[in-house]
Amino acid sequence: MSLLAFPACSGSQDKASNENKKFDVNADFNDILKQAKGTTVNFYGWGGDEQRNKWLDTVVAPALKEKYDIKLERVPMDIDQILAKLSGEKQAGSKEGSIDMIWINGENFYSAKENGLLFGPFSDKLPNYQKYIDTNATENQNDFGYPIKGYEAPYGKAEMVLINNSAVTPETPKNTDELMEYVKKYPGKVTYPALPDFTGSAFVRNIIYDKVGYEQFMNMKADKATVKAAIQPALEYLRSLNPYLWNQGKSFPASSTEVTNMFSDGELYMTMSYEPYSISVNIDKGIFPDTSRSFLFDKGMIGNTNYIAIAENSPHKAAAMVAINEILSAEMQASQFSKLKILPVVDYNKLSADEKIFLIR
Repeated sequence: MSLLAFPACSGSQDKASNENKKFDVNADFNDILKQAKGTTVNFYGWGGDEQRNKWLDTVVAPALKEKYDIKLERVPMDIDQILAKLSGEKQAGSKEGSIDMIWINGENFYSAKENGLLFGPFSDKLPNYQKYIDTNATENQNDFGYPIKGYEAPYGKAEMVLINNSAVTPETPKNTDELMEYVKKYPGKVTYPALPDFTGSAFVRNIIYDKVGYEQFMNMKADKATVKAAIQPALEYLRSLNPYLWNQGKSFPASSTEVTNMFSDGELYMTMSYEPYSISVNIDKGIFPDTSRSFLFDKGMIGNTNYIAIAENSPHKAAAMVAINEILSAEMQASQFSKLKILPVVDYNKLSADEKIFLIR
């Protein structure tokens, strides 16, 4: 990334500079609304989900414009490129960058926070965060075990599911032992995305937790040798699984999309998804056969929350806070669930009776 791609622009940056000088995260939210009025907020994040892109462009952006006179600019970019861009701007001493909001979670949040690339704390200043979010919930206090401390706000939830076609394979493995029996019965018909694919990584971690449990990792020393010793039984299991996988485990599909396509074509008998409602969506689209069904391991499957953060050098922090607050509203969370089938982050018990009806209908 070259900083030459972000040249100084006297007019717009002067305006941004003035906005930053006036910005106070502790100001009354009505004052923040005034500061945000008439500005453009740049939302950087993965752009590979066309349905999500459409939702942001046709639902969120119009609402922000109509309610707050804020223009939402969606900028599709992979998170590693976003972090590189933020790092480059910081190294160059840029006080006002080009990124406002960031779709982020996990190790990327850890890296960004540790390197001082994020602005905060801000989430507890948002009225809808206080109104609708369970602030004491583990997922709202920690992101992959790393304390959030108000530097990001929840965006959506996910949970991993396994998927098969009941017309082809009636079995639904409930644990790793039954999965081994399954792949031996249907050799070459099961695989998972090559790491570091997000879904492939989650699948492998689910194997690890089923084999050795997760509790020991809660307070385990962040040391490679220590972790490797703890997960050794799961690694041995994965190696023993390989001969029965697609292409005998000598190679793996590059992405979860590829695995899903192979399942829909009948080449594979099982696939997996981090979006629990993806099976109904894909059946509706005619991508999956009607006899497809999802299933879980008895000990449970990995779930997580993804978040939105604000860049430390964001020139439009007020607009970012207003936009994130709007996304946390019951109306937007219900819309996200309705349009994208993404699990809401709002606490159901905090919703009014009307909001509960709106969410589930």
